[in-house]
Amino acid sequence: RYISAEASAKLRPPSRSAMNKYDIKRTCGEGSFAVVYEAVRRSDGVRVAVKKIKTPQPSWQACLHLRELRSFKTVGSHPHVVALHELVLEKKLLHFVFEFCDSNLYEFLSASSSPPPPARAAEMLAQLLSGVGHIHAHGFMHRDLKPENVLCDAAATHLKVADLGLARELRSRPPY
Repeated sequence: RYISAEASAKLRPPSRSAMNKYDIKRTCGEGSFAVVYEAVRRSDGVRVAVKKIKTPQPSWQACLHLRELRSFKTVGSHPHVVALHELVLEKKLLHFVFEFCDSNLYEFLSASSSPPPPARAAEMLAQLLSGVGHIHAHGFMHRDLKPENVLCDAAATHLKVADLGLARELRSRPPY
């Protein structure tokens, strides 16, 4: 079963081959809760990032209540927040399909021999704050903002905040 971000909460009929429309190319990274792959959508050749959650999900309804999905549905579209294209549940494993970004800020800065010039750093910070500001304006705090969770193109000219898995509503009460 899958949900389109554009259609928000509209459910489509279950599809046994929902993930078959993507060709997995390589593993981009792995964390405690998920593995991220670079993939290509077969229908149009668009590159996407597929985040496969390691924990099996008991049902489609349980997936709809996950914090990361609730965060993305509420936050919506913004040029400096990574876009969620669809959600796929296949064999009890949940897959978030996101727009693909070439790198992350940690990799970009680690590969550079020197820090970006002040004017470029200010541009990067403005983009980062724009994305975080949008998330906050929609009632969420990120709670895991780090260079690895700031995605970018190869030259880091366009930054996007990613990984809302630990995001909490601003109105939440402690413990966060």
